[in-house]
Amino acid sequence: MRRTLTITLAVLALTLFTFAQNDVPTFRTEATNAFVWGEDNHSGAVSSSIRDPLTGNAIHKLNHAGIEVSSRAGFERADSEAAGVLLSFTTTIVNTTESELSVRQGGVSVEGHLASPLTVVMTKKGLSRRERKQVWELARMNCFSNGFLPNEEFFSPVASSRVFTVTPNKALTVSFVIKDPRYSSVLCSVEGCYPKGTIRFSVTVNATDFVFIWPGRTMVYCGR
Repeated sequence: MRRTLTITLAVLALTLFTFAQNDVPTFRTEATNAFVWGEDNHSGAVSSSIRDPLTGNAIHKLNHAGIEVSSRAGFERADSEAAGVLLSFTTTIVNTTESELSVRQGGVSVEGHLASPLTVVMTKKGLSRRERKQVWELARMNCFSNGFLPNEEFFSPVASSRVFTVTPNKALTVSFVIKDPRYSSVLCSVEGCYPKGTIRFSVTVNATDFVFIWPGRTMVYCGR
């Protein structure tokens, strides 16, 4: 049986509407059906984590009623033109049901701080100076340019209401990037440097949120 969860600000922002990275986002507070990775009791969904056979990196999965949603996560330092840390995520939705699935952007929370996907473009060529400041060029983000994460489709704030469709026996892979909203977000030790805390995000499939939880120390550095 599906469990109805009320996902509050402290846990996860729900559907985010169009807003700039530094603006206060608008979000809905009503309850929604949700499956949370790692919390399978009575939810009807099954969580798992596997290792990519090629890279050995973690892939989180949620399965329910013929729908499999998986996610991968990486991070890198922003290029020299912009300070900070970029957090990148890829989600794959596999539909083994007999019906079409609708897929929408959900919410993102970094230790309680709301974040919005960045606007990603293939190239800044032909854009005005103002437009150039508002977008991120795919080639300058190493997590995608080096092939660690796929760059087929992206969630973006300028298309936050866009609905992707997954037909029966097909799959969709969609990615997004956020800039860590915290001033100091990386913790370094002898084991390496990782984002502090935990990142939570959701992808809405039909009327259900599939929520993934990524502790920063489990994310892969995919920068140079």
